[in-house]
Parts: sequence; structure tokens; C-alpha cells
Amino acid sequence: MKLVVQRVKAASVTVDEKTVGEIGSGLLVLAGVSHEDTAADAAHLAKKTVNLRIFDDEAGKMNRSVLDTGGELLVVSQFTLFGDCTKGNRPSYIEAARPEKGLMLCEEYVKQLRTFGPRVETGKFQAEMEVTLVNDGPVTLILESTGR
Repeated sequence: MKLVVQRVKAASVTVDEKTVGEIGSGLLVLAGVSHEDTAADAAHLAKKTVNLRIFDDEAGKMNRSVLDTGGELLVVSQFTLFGDCTKGNRPSYIEAARPEKGLMLCEEYVKQLRTFGPRVETGKFQAEMEVTLVNDGPVTLILESTGR
């Protein structure tokens, strides 16, 4: 799996002009699944995500997690994270998981996030989505499955 994690003041996702997921302060996570990923990868990255110390403490240092701050998460599936642009100008998506596996592992990732207690919203898998966010910082990190 490959995740782009952004610290946000607010974020939302809209499908067909209807808001399907919306959060206040917390993390917007763009989640891509490769054909090699497993449920263990989803569980590992969920734990890593909620424990990332990327929120400021009282001294202004990034020392608090989304769990520490009571923040929320918005997870949006994005197979294009596995787009390979090394040859030519049209990305190749052969590393991305088939939709069935992508859906299953995105759902597993969200399920694992929820076991830690925060509110988790999602986009709509395989839909054309409009994502709106107010970056906080900005702070943006990329997390990848072990072994990558």
C-alpha cells in the first residue's frame, strides 16, 4: 500500500455534488493498493497512521498523534498512486491492485483505523470524487507497505 497522509484543518469528499465524507481537524489519507499488498499491510499502516506524531504539542513541536489530539480521518482510495511514469508520458498502472482487491484492502485499512477509536470517514470507491482540503502546515508524508 502507498498512502499520502496530509495534516488538515478540514477536508471533504463529494460525489455527484453530494458530500459523502467530511472531517474537521485531522488527517486526509489518499490510499493506493498494489497487487502485492495484504491485510497485514493494511493493519500495519493503520497503526502507523494513527500514531504518527505530526501535530504540535504545547511547545510547538510535532510530538502528538491524531489520537492524542482527538482528530478525525478521511480516507480516499486512489489507485493512481501506483502510476508509473518512467516510460513515456502516459502512466502505467500495472502495479495497482485489481478493483476487487483494492476495495477489500481499503475497507480493511479503514476497519483497522477504527479499532483505534478515531472517527473515520471515506470517499466512494471507484467514483469520480472531488476532494477539498485545508492543509495544516502543510504537513504531507508518504507511508508505504513494509518491504517496499
